[in-house]
Amino acid sequence: MSKALSKAKGFKKSKSGTYLSIATTAFGAVSVAKQARKARSENDTLRLIDAAVSAAAIVTGLAILYRELKRLGDDDVLLG
Repeated sequence: MSKALSKAKGFKKSKSGTYLSIATTAFGAVSVAKQARKARSENDTLRLIDAAVSAAAIVTGLAILYRELKRLGDDDVLLG
């Protein structure tokens, strides 16, 4: 396996990969906010609960990714 390929496989465990995961997870919050706004305007309790659960999942995911980012520290795969 080449050195470039092994670096690419370690991308998820790198700071760059973690930042990308944080950004894509946070982007999901936009659709959840739209869903919650629509549910409120239609007085749809079930969709509002679904939006709240989805928001909780996003917050939990961001917290896990942030913790992973803190653990990486200087052990970045792509830097060396």
